[in-house]
Formats: sequence, structure tokens, C-alpha cells
Amino acid sequence: MHRELEVEDRRRMNRFLKIALIGVIICLFLGAGGAAGVYYWAAKDLPGFKKITDYNPPLVTTVYSANKEVLGYFSKERRFLVPLSRMAPVIKKAFLAAEDAEFYSHEGVDLWGIMRAAWKNFQAGEIVQGGSTITQQVIKSMLLSSERSYQRKLKEAILAYRLEKNLDKDEILTIYLNEIYLGAGAYGVEAAARMYFGKHAEALTLPEAALLAGLPKAPSAYNPLRHPEAARERQVYVLSRMLEQGWISQDEYEEAKAAELEYSSMADPSWKVGSYYLEEVRRWLIDRFGEETVYTGGLNVYTAVDLKHQRAAEQAVREGLRASSKRRGWKGPVRSVNATAVDDFLEQQELPEQEALRDGTWVQAVVTSVDKQAAAVRFGNHTGRVAVETMGWARTPNPEKAPEEVPQVKDARKVLETGDVVWTSVVEIPEGTQQPWSLALEQQPEVQGALVSLEPGTGFVKALVGGYSFDESQFNRATQAQRQPGSAFKPIVYSAALDSGLTPATVLLDAPIVYNDQSTNSTWKPENFEGVFYGPTLLRTALVKSRNLVTIRVAQKIGIDTIIQRAKTLGLKAEFPRDLSVSLGSAAVSPLNLCQAYTAFARKDGAYVEPRFVLRVEDAWGEELFVSEPVQNEAISPQTSYIIKHLLQQVVQSGTAWRVRALGRPVAGKTGTTNDQRDAWFMGFSPELLTGVYVGFDHLDPMGKYETGSRAASPIWLSYRQAVKGDVPVQDFPRPAGIVMARIDADTGKLAGPDTEQSYFLPFKSGTQPMEVSPPLKQDSPESGGSSGGETGGDDLLKEVF
Repeated sequence: MHRELEVEDRRRMNRFLKIALIGVIICLFLGAGGAAGVYYWAAKDLPGFKKITDYNPPLVTTVYSANKEVLGYFSKERRFLVPLSRMAPVIKKAFLAAEDAEFYSHEGVDLWGIMRAAWKNFQAGEIVQGGSTITQQVIKSMLLSSERSYQRKLKEAILAYRLEKNLDKDEILTIYLNEIYLGAGAYGVEAAARMYFGKHAEALTLPEAALLAGLPKAPSAYNPLRHPEAARERQVYVLSRMLEQGWISQDEYEEAKAAELEYSSMADPSWKVGSYYLEEVRRWLIDRFGEETVYTGGLNVYTAVDLKHQRAAEQAVREGLRASSKRRGWKGPVRSVNATAVDDFLEQQELPEQEALRDGTWVQAVVTSVDKQAAAVRFGNHTGRVAVETMGWARTPNPEKAPEEVPQVKDARKVLETGDVVWTSVVEIPEGTQQPWSLALEQQPEVQGALVSLEPGTGFVKALVGGYSFDESQFNRATQAQRQPGSAFKPIVYSAALDSGLTPATVLLDAPIVYNDQSTNSTWKPENFEGVFYGPTLLRTALVKSRNLVTIRVAQKIGIDTIIQRAKTLGLKAEFPRDLSVSLGSAAVSPLNLCQAYTAFARKDGAYVEPRFVLRVEDAWGEELFVSEPVQNEAISPQTSYIIKHLLQQVVQSGTAWRVRALGRPVAGKTGTTNDQRDAWFMGFSPELLTGVYVGFDHLDPMGKYETGSRAASPIWLSYRQAVKGDVPVQDFPRPAGIVMARIDADTGKLAGPDTEQSYFLPFKSGTQPMEVSPPLKQDSPESGGSSGGETGGDDLLKEVF
């Protein structure tokens, strides 16, 4: 009986165990099914992570100068892509300590971290902690919304696990450190390092890295610029976590904790120096790569600009335009305020920083009183004195007279009144704070200008200025303005003449010309600038002295079509009028385009080279997208090029470009002035550097008597070239084969003879030089002397004006 009971109990136990096992199996199946259901519920509609594996975030495009200095940035978000290898090692440790110390050991999800977060969330009754790994944070920031829900957390975990099967840990960490928002508009550690510490990520110290690593939790709340104490507490927490992990020593912890942090933002050079150049680069990049790529692609753009040249060019243009403005007299104050509004003006006035106030700095000041000798003024918290000696130029405008013909101001009351707001420049800063500053009267010019400087050999544009102020006008007069070059076009005419059988010794008549246009019933009576006719004139002298009437006769001789074709061969893009005025530069061109044409004269081979701004473009990962190659175009022979540049050297030595002789090295150049002095040019070059300068009003008003290329433009050229003189080697123009030199009688154009009074040593294409010697003077014939327009007499007087 007892055995039967045991057997029965055993059977019951077996049945129970079978039932229990079946129940467990059923539960496991149900659990697995439930887990699978949850998985499929969470995993439905999961995004792919190609966006991460092909990491391409919005990045800053950086434009570099020829010397690898930053010219400027283009961006929508402040983010720079930097690999781990270019980050200070402490950055990696600091962020791992703060965000995910087990990063290199888990597979994308930290289960213990999630359990800790879940417990805290249970205790709080809401989601207060995420417990996300760095991999999950990358998923969240790049693929999912910031919604706090368990479904999103599950999706995040699934994607994180999958991502770690596709990318290695360093790749994921690199993405995180470049993607994370760290406040103040900075995305990624490189942008944050620049924003908070004024340095690159590779230069960050331990305390600096720890501070940045504390920011992801709450970038606004821990912003050290706004909440330094909160940022400090968070930094200490990160340091303590690094110490706990054994990633820093106790001494390093204490030293970093005690370190005083100095905050400073890396200066953004954009639109400060070289603004017109930068804008030209921006337009070119958008044309080639599209706006989206330019502003989000993180391109590295390497240009030809030399910032020393650029600064010198901008300063020269500013000074030259101010001088031109002063030669036209006083335009009046910026505005006037009554006595009760003076304090309001001073309170609202924006002055440069105190340390920026130095000799030459411009400030607006309000006149508080004025007598014959000076005006008393106020600006900011300072008082100043503007002496009448600084107002001598402030005459009543008279466009019909040269400045030298108008008496200088001797009484300050004729210029300024109480309440006038005027521009002044700092002459001297007093030692005592209560002493008045010594100031000079200034005025902002309305006249505009442009400068282009490039290497004839390579086409590298080393400097470009498109106006007086980019902030006031973004119109680029160097590339966009189309202006008549006047006599600066004549070398093109004379180069065509040399290829049409004329030589520097060809004699042409400088005499009056009258043209009747039957279609318009009008008469054209061209004249030389000085209103004088010189009779028989060498072609050499006609170019050197810029004789209009001889140039027209050259055009008649070789034909208008020949001139237009030569201009096009040199790369000029213009609407060329098919009349004789084209020989005097009536076809409008841009300064950049004219510089391009002149490279054929500056180069030894006679080819012209196309200007180059952008030399190389790389993507954010360093892959080459564009490389510039020099584009040279055959234009004129080396012999023609040499003869023109030889004659243009004489323009500098004894012609209208005499001012630039002060450079003290071989220079060739040509001035240009249009009717009524509306446009003034100077094109000058040495073998290694060609620079063109333009001056004129945007609305094409006359600039005033004697505002010629010589007076208005060549001083700007000279100022720039003197500033960069030490960077440019001294070279002379090499003479090519096929050129012979001969001394020519200035009157006859024949070889100089024993009775020649004035002669020139001139180049000729081999076989075209004169063979006949100038005959002796007859005893009973009067000496003609300087009738050919030599280098003495009236021309010397004209130099003082031009």
C-alpha cells in the first residue's frame, strides 16, 4: 500500500513537472513572442544610418590666403571637421569620463546604465535621465527626434547596436566629437575650442577639455561665458570622473582644478581684410559647387591672395581716394545737431576700443565752439582741438580749377560751425586725461576706386580692392565696373601698329583733326590733353607723351578693325565702337580685364594669362575637388611685347607716369584719363608684378580739373608698391632674340648723326631699324630744338600738374 502511494505521488509529481515545464515553455514562448513583438514594434520604420556612415554634417567652409592665413569663413552652422588625430588626447578622455566611460567595452548599449536610469525615472515618476551611450547620442542627434519616450529609447538602442557593427569605435567617437552642440553656436569640439579659448582643439589643455566635456548635458546652463560658476562645478565633476577612471593622476587633478581659465574667442577675419576678394571667391565657389555645398560642405579653399599685399592695397586706395576728395574741397559736415542734442549724440556714438584709438584713427566729433585758429570738439568722453592748419584743403569746391589755383583756408570759421558733426583723425593723444586731443579735419570720399595686382607669370591675383568700403558698397569696381580706359588703351593700339609695319621711329603728324559725322550731323575735334600741337612726332614720343592726335592718325593708318582684333586677341571683353574713338580708349572694360590684357606686355613671351583667385579646393576630408592650372593665351610676339614695355618704361622715366619713378626700380606703365576727368587709370608693372588702379565716381561725374591718371591713380599705385617693395625682387625686363637697339634722332626718326641735338636709344624688330643717318643741319636753317615733343620745355611744366 505504502509503495502504491509513493508511485502515485511520483506520477503526480511528474505530471506537475510536465505541466510546469510546459507552462515554463509556454511562458518562454510568450515572453519571446512578447519580446519579439516589442522589438518589431520598436523597430518598425527605423531609419537607415547611411547618414552616419557617410558622415557629412553642415561644416564651415574656410578660405585661406597664399600663406595659409584665414581670409574668411562661409557657413550656416559653426562646425569644423577635425579627426581624432588632430585633437588633444585629453579631449577624448574628458568626454568619455563625462558621458560614457565604458564606451570601448559595450556594444552600443550600456544595460547597467539603462537600468540605473530606469530606476531613477521610476523614483521620479517621469523620465529624468537617459543613460544613453555616446553611440546612442549619435543616433539620437542624427537620426531620431529628441522626444523622451520608451519607444524612442528602444529604437535608439537597436540602432546603436546596429551602428557598432558597421563603424569602429574611433569612427563613432569622431562623429560624436564633431557633431555635439556645445553652446554659443559652436558645434563640435573644434568650434567650441575656438569660441571659448581662441585656439584649435589640438591645443586644448586638461582643464579646458574638462570644461568642454561638461557642456553636452546642458550647453546653455553650463555656458562659461554666461554662467561661469555652473560651468566650473561641471568641470570639476568631469575631472573627478577622470580621476576615478584612473585616466589622470591626483596631481593632474589638483593642478587642473586650481587652474584659472582664460576665455577668448578666436577672431573671425571674415569681411575685414580682403572683403572684395573674399566676395569674388564666394561668387566663384557658388557658381562652381552650388550654394548648399559652399555653406555646409566644409570646403578648404586655397587662394592666391597675399594678405600683406591686400592690406597695403586697401590702405593705398583709402588714402588715395581721401586725397582725391580733399582736392575737390569741403563738402560740409556729416550732419548738424543743436546744443541740446550733443549729449545724446555722444551717448549713442560708437567709438573704436580705447586701445584702438591711436594716431591716424578716424572718429566722428561734434563741434562745440570755433574761432579763427581752431574748432573745439567732443567725441566719447574726450575733448579735442582741430587746428585750422589741418583745414587748408577745405576750400569751396571749384571743379574748373586745380587745387593749387585756389587759396588755402586760413580761418576755421569759414569751414565749421557749432553743432557740426565731422570726421576727424587722431594727430596726437595727450598724456593727461583732461587735455584735449589733437585732431585733423577729414571727410569721407564719394569718389570710388579699384586696384588689382597680379603676377604676370602665373596669373595669381595677390590683391584686389573693389572700392573705398565694402561695408558701405559691395559693388566690386575691380571686376564689375565697366569704365573707359582712355589713354591706358593706347599700348594696345601701338602694339597693333608695330605689327602693321610701323616702328618706334616712325614719324607722324601731330596736328588738328576735324571729323564730320554725316549721320548725326555732328563734328568731332579731338585734341591733346594740353591743347597743344607738336607737328612731326615720333611714334615713340606719341605713346610716351600720350598724344591723342597722333594716336588717331595711327588708327587711320592701320585700320579700326586691326585695333579691335588686337584688343580681342589680348582677351579684352567690351563693346568696341567701330570708329576712331576706339583708339583713345572709348570701349569700357573692367580693371581686372585690362590687367589681363597688360600681362602680354609684362611677360617676356607676349602671351596673356588669365587671372586666378582660387588655386585649390578640397572637401572636408581633404579630397581634392579642384586644382587651378595657368591658362596662357598666345597674343603678340615677344619682340612686340618688348618694344611696348620699353616705351612704357619711358612713360615712367619722362612721361605722364613720372611720379612712380620714386619706386627706384625698373617699371613700365601707362596713365589713362577720359573726357572731363571722369575716369583716371594707371597700369604699371615690373617683370614680377602687374598692378592696375582705377579712380572715378560711380555716377560718372567729372572729378575736377587735373584729376588725371597721373595725379589721381598713379600715387595709389606707388603707395601700394612701396609698401610691398621688400617682397618683390628687383628685376629688369629681359630682351628677347630678334631685337636690335639703335640711337634715333628725335626730330627725323633716322639714325642719330653728328648734329643730332636730342636722341633716343630705341628697340626695333631686327631688320626694321632705320638705316639712314640724320643729315647735318644747314648753317642757314633755324634750329627746331624740341618741336618733336622732347623731354624739356613745356612738358616739364605739365609734369608738375599731371
